[in-house]
Amino acid sequence: MAIRPCRECNTQVNTKATVCPQCGVRHPTAAGPKPFNLVESPDRSSLALRNLRGVIIIIVLAFHAVLAYVDWSLPHSSGFNDPAYKWRAFPIIDARQWFGFDLFCVWQDIYLMSLMFFLSGLFVWPSLQRKHSFDYARERLVRLGIPFAFGVIVLIPVAFYPGYLVSTASPSIADYVERYLALPFVPNGHLWFLWQLLALNLVATVIYLLAPGAFPALARWSKRLEERPQNYYAVLAAISALVYVPVAYAFTPWAWSNSGILSIQWCRPLLYAVYFFAGIGVGTGGIEVGLLAANGALARRWRLWLLVAIVCWFAWMGVTYLTLNGDAPTSVDIAADLMFVLACAGGCFFLAATSLRFLTKRSAVLNSLSVNAFSLYLVHYDFVVWLQYALLGWSLFALIKGAIVFGATLVLSWITVVGAQRVPFAKRLIAVPPRPRADATSSSSAAYARLP
Repeated sequence: MAIRPCRECNTQVNTKATVCPQCGVRHPTAAGPKPFNLVESPDRSSLALRNLRGVIIIIVLAFHAVLAYVDWSLPHSSGFNDPAYKWRAFPIIDARQWFGFDLFCVWQDIYLMSLMFFLSGLFVWPSLQRKHSFDYARERLVRLGIPFAFGVIVLIPVAFYPGYLVSTASPSIADYVERYLALPFVPNGHLWFLWQLLALNLVATVIYLLAPGAFPALARWSKRLEERPQNYYAVLAAISALVYVPVAYAFTPWAWSNSGILSIQWCRPLLYAVYFFAGIGVGTGGIEVGLLAANGALARRWRLWLLVAIVCWFAWMGVTYLTLNGDAPTSVDIAADLMFVLACAGGCFFLAATSLRFLTKRSAVLNSLSVNAFSLYLVHYDFVVWLQYALLGWSLFALIKGAIVFGATLVLSWITVVGAQRVPFAKRLIAVPPRPRADATSSSSAAYARLP
């Protein structure tokens, strides 16, 4: 009987076994699941996750592209430095609007960022094992910290300049710089995601350093729920409610910080942490099996999760509508917050289930989007806002304007990314990870983990 040491606890494990009897970490076997490789592996789950990443960046670009045309955006206050700072969320507000964009943006705002944190957490454990704590932390600081700093210093001021132009009668670059520097906070724009993801990665590194058995324990606990996605959904929603509802009630679901160098929406960081560590639990136990198996219970019942997502989404909108005038009873506010966490988990489960069910074939377009997703996320917002500003005077339907902004943003961002990869400094910021060698560790988690 052939044996080998467990990669986590060094217990001698039968090579035919898929799970270590001591720590519960899953091992690939010749007869069992193939090693996870997002770039090279033909495994259907691997392909689905890779394609899902491409789909998500398309949704992100579309979400920002149509924000100028939603019906529920409020007009800007009279000046760029007025305390409401509505231009942070809506740099440009067009007179042409369409309610369909409201429905789209509301749904994405509920679940999309939580799903991104979950997917980021999937690959933390294999990266920590390969690089160990200090190398991993250093790589994350470079990969996320430098682009965040560059973006906040260079990209975000350029992106918000049109928001200043529409708020003043006599614009000038010098006046914009003065007003921008006078703000009591440093605008992060869409790049808030990078610093919060970096912070969670550093927390995970500290946990790995001080308690290396914590993540395998989390994987064992997670594995008990993964075979029944409805149980996983219930537990995830319950834990999310514990960390989200009290903070959302105290600060409202909409409030952002108005000071400091790091933008934060008060009610959500703990929620994102729950999804990030949920991803670590699933990833530590094995990505190609359990919850994310292409032929698993989640994928097979994708229609159920579509129904859950839609019902919870509309229920949240209905209850939240009752809170918008500001004088709703406490019970209604809490009910709206509870429906948010249910809709958030439902949206994540639906998109994951449909990807595992339908996105299991190779796609050159989705593969390129997936590989360049971080780069596209970094640079796209400038194109979005300037295109929205350029179209302000055009007498076109909102649907047409949104389509123009989205299409042009995608093309221009893609061209920028390809061109930037020829410039050493820019390539350092948005470098595409190299394809893993055929003789390298076959965990594609390794390759994928280099992407945020």
